[in-house]
Amino acid sequence: MFRLLQIEFYKLKHNRASKVLSIIYFALLTSIAFIAAIKFDVGPVKFHLAEQGIFNFPYIWHFNTYIASTFKFFLLLVIVSMMANEYSNKTLKQNLIDGLSKKEFILSKFYTVIIFALISTIFVFVVSMILGLIYSDYNEIPIIFSDLEYLFAFFIKLIAFFSLGLLMGILIKRSAFAVGAILVWFFAESFFKGFLYWKFKDADHVSDKVNEFMQFLPLESITNLIKEPFSRLNAVQSIANQVGENFKFDYEVHWYQILIVLMWTFIFIYFSYYVLKKRDL
Repeated sequence: MFRLLQIEFYKLKHNRASKVLSIIYFALLTSIAFIAAIKFDVGPVKFHLAEQGIFNFPYIWHFNTYIASTFKFFLLLVIVSMMANEYSNKTLKQNLIDGLSKKEFILSKFYTVIIFALISTIFVFVVSMILGLIYSDYNEIPIIFSDLEYLFAFFIKLIAFFSLGLLMGILIKRSAFAVGAILVWFFAESFFKGFLYWKFKDADHVSDKVNEFMQFLPLESITNLIKEPFSRLNAVQSIANQVGENFKFDYEVHWYQILIVLMWTFIFIYFSYYVLKKRDL
């Protein structure tokens, strides 16, 4: 494992684009802290975002992992370009000539994906812990360390998404087209979801039925791991109650959602190996 990782990080070390994208990604993760500085002072109206409870424990784990997951496209570009460079620089063929098996090659990429996801998760944990200790109204140990399942969901979410990028990079060989294929996939799932709503618009509980089906599709299942946290805020709940709305969403991370995403991760990695095994290099 360590030998394979050493090979991959040597390649990344000498890839300027990958280094720049990685720096941008972790800079964006750090920028979550700047949300605390957002203030609006307009006459008698004073609004400080950090005082709205977004950094309260344990809500901060949900909020920060959701925000951080929106930046995953930058590391996706690193994963996709990493694979595309193997073809353009002919390092894939050279690695195989030097004795690396195709299975070891895929494992080296998958181990890199895991390391990127792990570092990202630790990074978000540290940033969230610091912000929480500064701004949270609740600093009791049991409260601080509750809802940490959002960090685990974030970790699994990144692994699955980057594994999809790895598969597309192997299939298409060009980073721009591979990212484009993922976007097309996303729009296809969104279109299909809209079609289901239209098709069953007269059915009872149509939203629940559509979501029950869509949760098994790859990108939808990855998205479902961490649902939007904004409607959980007390301020949003209060406004909703005033206008007669009642938000009763399921924000939990469920074991079956993790299982579905792990299944897709296995499929992505297996087909990456299958395509590479069958392809004439």
